[in-house]
Amino acid sequence: MSIILNFFKKIVKSAGGKTADETPKVRIYPRSEHTISRAQISEHALKVLYRLQKSGYDAYLVGGCVRDLLLGREPKDFDVVTNAHPEQIKGVFRNCRLIGRRFRLAHVHFGNEVIEVATFRGFGNEQDDNQVTNDEGRLLRDNVYGTIEQDVWRRDFTVNALYYNIKDFSVVDYTGGMDDHKSGMLRLIGDPEIRFREDPVRMLRAVRFAVKLGFNIDPDCRKAIYGSADLLYSIPSARLYDEVLKLFLSGFALQTFEMLRHYGLFQVLFPDTEKSLAVEENGFPKLLLIKALQNSDNRIAESKTVTPYFLLAAFLWEPLRMLTRINQERGLDDYNAFQSAAGEILTRQVRRTAFPRHISLAMREVWSLQPKFEQRIGPRPARLLTHPRFRAAYDFLLLRAETGDAGPELADWWSKFQEADEAAQKKMTQPSRNLKNTRARRRTGKKKNTGPIENPPS
Repeated sequence: MSIILNFFKKIVKSAGGKTADETPKVRIYPRSEHTISRAQISEHALKVLYRLQKSGYDAYLVGGCVRDLLLGREPKDFDVVTNAHPEQIKGVFRNCRLIGRRFRLAHVHFGNEVIEVATFRGFGNEQDDNQVTNDEGRLLRDNVYGTIEQDVWRRDFTVNALYYNIKDFSVVDYTGGMDDHKSGMLRLIGDPEIRFREDPVRMLRAVRFAVKLGFNIDPDCRKAIYGSADLLYSIPSARLYDEVLKLFLSGFALQTFEMLRHYGLFQVLFPDTEKSLAVEENGFPKLLLIKALQNSDNRIAESKTVTPYFLLAAFLWEPLRMLTRINQERGLDDYNAFQSAAGEILTRQVRRTAFPRHISLAMREVWSLQPKFEQRIGPRPARLLTHPRFRAAYDFLLLRAETGDAGPELADWWSKFQEADEAAQKKMTQPSRNLKNTRARRRTGKKKNTGPIENPPS
């Protein structure tokens, strides 16, 4: 355990602060020197803060909510930190539930809103079994409690280590986070290589925050990311899937995609996709991804819903096509080549980002419907309209047509078919006269040159 204690002392020293046995320098910004107002804070978060204070505990807002309030943005959620231990927090709030093993947290429920309350983190000591790391230095369990002076060094970025004190409405800053906030700099607290080894997901968070906030990543942090991408392989695939959702469903998907590739992080999350891009860097695969990411960002900007499976289907479409061609070359018929490729691609991707089964089923349906759009004769088009995934599959067809993977005429036909009345739809799906003559000749054995066949049957 002495290794762990020394580990955190290095973090503090590398940040220019004091060791765990000393008190770091703090700067307090009174209400007159910052822009946060209680009117901007959730009513329920204020209730938690005031009740903890009334019960004799310290209570602060901390993290992203303070950062976003200072930027004039509406926080997604409000996190509270206190010197009360989890069981003590539960004693204060009847509507509280304790969660987590790696980090013990209290969730205070107010209908649909949940206020997360954490206890100040400490550094641990040689006899403490509540803090466990693996051989690489990654934290596996961490329920060591301490003071605010210790807690601040356990946080990741300086702009996320600002505390709003409900007692006097001041902002407490131990790491120079306010200066970094004003200059638009995303800086890790401590030695970046150590902090990334402690939790490699911080590299993904660095990209996400830099894009979301429009901040620059500190040079030392950038350098450490280039050499640390492989650390992400040690992160459970379920946790990486959660990070993927945050990265690509926050309204900045395209910028995030480009920055992840720049730092070599995307290939860890989507190895098959990265391989397909390497084959044809500026061709169809990248165009389709760019268009899909742009569409996702536009929908979020317009407050429309975005489905994870659609974006994931776009990410893996080119790997699916490539493997399908390989299966065909091995002698499989088109259908089995496609289905086998879909199963293998999904299985491989789940090992990296473990999306739920309902997501993989939806992706597979969107893919499987693409060949069916070629079938435009007889009752099949009408039946396809009733499929539960038709709309998503049709949107995917439009995406393919816009990027050269499907014919514009095919997409246009389906756009018109949806809007047509029943009589018009029946007319659109009837075989052409030339096709009828061909079928008649086949029955009678007569040969007649009638020209090219239009809309051949499937």
